[in-house]
Amino acid sequence: MGFMETMQAKMDATFVPLAAKLNGQRHVAAVRDAFTLAFPLTLAGSIITLVNFAVLDPNGFIAKILRLGDLIPNLSDYQQIFTPILSGTSNIMSLLIVFLTAYKLAEEKNGDKLLAALCAIGTFFIIYPGYVSSEAGNALPMTFMGAQGLFVALIVGLAVGELIPAMAKNKKLCIKMPDSVPPAVAQSFNLVIPIIIVFVGAAVINYILGFVAEGGIQYVIYNSIQAPFRSLGGNIFTILIFVIAQQFLWLLGIHGPNTLSAIRSVMFAEQGVANLAYFGMNGTTLGTPFPITWGSINDAFGNTGGSGATLGLLIAIFLVARKDKQQMTIGKLALAPGLFNINEPLMFGLPIVMNPIYVVPFILAPVSGNLIGWIATNVLRIIPPVTLDIGWTTPGFLIPFLGSGGTNPLSLAVGLLCVAVSTLIYLPFVAAAAKINMANAGEEE
Repeated sequence: MGFMETMQAKMDATFVPLAAKLNGQRHVAAVRDAFTLAFPLTLAGSIITLVNFAVLDPNGFIAKILRLGDLIPNLSDYQQIFTPILSGTSNIMSLLIVFLTAYKLAEEKNGDKLLAALCAIGTFFIIYPGYVSSEAGNALPMTFMGAQGLFVALIVGLAVGELIPAMAKNKKLCIKMPDSVPPAVAQSFNLVIPIIIVFVGAAVINYILGFVAEGGIQYVIYNSIQAPFRSLGGNIFTILIFVIAQQFLWLLGIHGPNTLSAIRSVMFAEQGVANLAYFGMNGTTLGTPFPITWGSINDAFGNTGGSGATLGLLIAIFLVARKDKQQMTIGKLALAPGLFNINEPLMFGLPIVMNPIYVVPFILAPVSGNLIGWIATNVLRIIPPVTLDIGWTTPGFLIPFLGSGGTNPLSLAVGLLCVAVSTLIYLPFVAAAAKINMANAGEEE
């Protein structure tokens, strides 16, 4: 048995089961699913905000092309129609996450998922900072309803999603209603005592922590955990570690992005929401508060074609593997989905999974794209930061341009450069794979 086979056997026996177990762990799965379910709302907010400034701002790139400022008087006034959409998407991210986390965890435990989720919302506000006085009267601050409250939202969602189904199984804590009472009403009464226990416990904890920090648990958690965690996420080294880890998992046949999404979302979500809010107020990504995030670096520059920057792999196949029937057949089938960052045909058809030939380029190509994007946006600063989430199925080379507001053509050039570099990285490995495939098929080049 060769070295590669020995290493693969050891990883199959140790690392693969561990990663698979982590991916299926109910708390990790609940957090991952919560962010996945909330994503369409934040995506909609991003797209509408982009349209608001690209079309309804006279200086937007679409407005300039179509000369909408000349055709429509007071064009910018219409931006006010769509500006409040952020209040219903990214600005209430914590409310969405606390509800969905408790819902998914209670569902996994076969509990009343809706009542658990509603209880989580109530608990979140029990420990929320109190009302502040203003000229208009008492007001509840929005500070921790957005991304700044995410850690507390996750803690509350997981705690309530765990406790409510567990206490519901204790008959001593259930209020038994007559058989004539409708099932929905009876189920609600069954959970009254568990909900009271959760609410009282949250109130007591919040009261005690109020002596530690003004504002209670939200400020304690944010200052001690979330702020340092956010700072850890805002550098290129953390991003590269995530990139390498998820590519390595993919090579083992484990969906790397999904496995790490729970940790990654918590680390980078606040920055992404803050960047979107900044663009919503200023109409530009220049000066964005967090120019280094997972979305602004990896999703924009290191993910063209899907995990592994595999659009470069497809181009390399068409350039140097035309005589290799196996790679060409898969390449043709994978081209259309690959343009929209769907690369499962390559992952399992070529395959890339468990294929030692593609280990190096599958990791090196996205790393190079991340470094190119980071240098262009944060070192040389020749293009604006990418802060808008315009959808993961957008052709990857367009994301640096559209994700930065569509104002700088050089962003498109950098996106195409990332594709070119990934193609060069894949070329020798594709050629080597072609020789092996043709030799196995008894063909001569």
